[in-house]
Amino acid sequence: MAEKEVPCTENVKSPVSIFFRDIRSIFKLDELGQEIARIALPAALALTADPVASLVDTAFIGHIGPIEQAAVGVSIAVFNQASKIAIFPLVSVTTSFVAEEDTITKASQDLQNDKIKEQNEGDAEAMDTDSPSNSESKSLIPKNGSVCKSEKMASSFEVVKPKPEKRHIPSASAALIIGAVLGIIQAAFLIAGAKPLLKFMGIKPGSAMSKPAEDYLRLRSLGAPAVLLSLAMQGVFRGFKDTKTPLFATVAGDLANIILDPIFMFVFHLGVRGAAIAHVISQYLISVILFWRLMEKVDLVPPSLKYLQFARFLTNGFLLLVRVIAVTFCVTLAASLAARLGPTQMAAFQVCLQVWLATSLLADGLAVAGQAILASAFAQEDFSRCTATASKVLQLGVVLGLVLALTLGVGLHYGARVFTQDVDVLHLIAIGIPFVAATQPINCLAFVFDGVNFGASDFAYSAYSMLTVAIFSIVFLLILSSSFGYIGIWVALTIYMSLRALAGFGRIGTGTGPWKFLRS
Repeated sequence: MAEKEVPCTENVKSPVSIFFRDIRSIFKLDELGQEIARIALPAALALTADPVASLVDTAFIGHIGPIEQAAVGVSIAVFNQASKIAIFPLVSVTTSFVAEEDTITKASQDLQNDKIKEQNEGDAEAMDTDSPSNSESKSLIPKNGSVCKSEKMASSFEVVKPKPEKRHIPSASAALIIGAVLGIIQAAFLIAGAKPLLKFMGIKPGSAMSKPAEDYLRLRSLGAPAVLLSLAMQGVFRGFKDTKTPLFATVAGDLANIILDPIFMFVFHLGVRGAAIAHVISQYLISVILFWRLMEKVDLVPPSLKYLQFARFLTNGFLLLVRVIAVTFCVTLAASLAARLGPTQMAAFQVCLQVWLATSLLADGLAVAGQAILASAFAQEDFSRCTATASKVLQLGVVLGLVLALTLGVGLHYGARVFTQDVDVLHLIAIGIPFVAATQPINCLAFVFDGVNFGASDFAYSAYSMLTVAIFSIVFLLILSSSFGYIGIWVALTIYMSLRALAGFGRIGTGTGPWKFLRS
């Protein structure tokens, strides 16, 4: 342990200095930089593909009518909210656990191969030492006829290359089982509770929006098992540092959704139900592709239930569940407070919020890369790589945030008319733009910190720190929204993200928890 701690602290005089480590080489495509790029770029594209497909989905539904569009919007919000609570803990825990187990498995296999190699070399040396005399050797040399015969016999055999052995990753099997169970539970919950859930969201039974909203939500819920399963498998692939396979599957599924939407909606005249059916089919297509690819890499049949380590999964998953609820509640409360200000304020807030959240997907790509690489490095106790990886992704996060701030500050000012033509809404969007743009570096840091802490399997700290942040943020939201209205909400959200980034900084910056080696 001590031998591995020394190298990582040679250039790190204090934990805080990790943020400035090799800062001049931030864009250098060395081995680590290339690995981050290989993981982050496909991950970001895969995360972006779904929202793009949803926008296309919404556009098609908009051709049916505004009532259907509004109804589907509420149904999607309900479905996404239910999915997010289950998805985020499952994917995050799976990525870290799979990366750890895969690294440990590879290390043990390498050690075993080294032992076999040493044993073979020892046997070869022993044979050379015990070789018979020349006369004895000559007597053992076969005649020409027998040599030819043996050569013919040897040539009659075909050389068969052994197939690569499948990996044995307990967390992969556990993730799939948990994902399937959660998916079935979610589907049953949403189908049975569609009417009361939609009523809670403001759609009264018997209203014009009621039937299309219920139809869409119930049909869309049939795809919940596929959604949970596919995301669990994405977590497995991320643990293997393979984000290209999930990208391929996601793009294939989303393209199928876009193609099937007009067919089911307009050719078969199924309307809103057709949109839901198309989406469900696309989700199952994604699951099939990922499952097929995963079967080629991993032995998914566990020898026993103990092998799956459900307790470890559920314990850490519960911690992240607490965290997700805290995060979701803050954003939902902000939207609720904006809605109380009036439809104009809510429309402007919704546009700004969607842009604000959508840009986080790019930072999530860096977070995924950091998590996967760090989980492997911690499993190997390679603290030098831990330090280098954390430094690199955090520095890249700041750069990404600055680029997004500049892009949104200019682009959203001129592009706001894409979302609405209402003068009052545009005025409020213009007020929100400085907050949306200026907070991008903070947002990116916060999301990358999440990946860093998850990579260190510091789930308990992530949960409790987020819970603390949420408590303070809720107080700020309530006070500032009542005092300053629309602007107050954005000020409170800025404070919320700042506290979130500060909480992420807490572990590395103080050199505590998994990062205590920075102080040694």
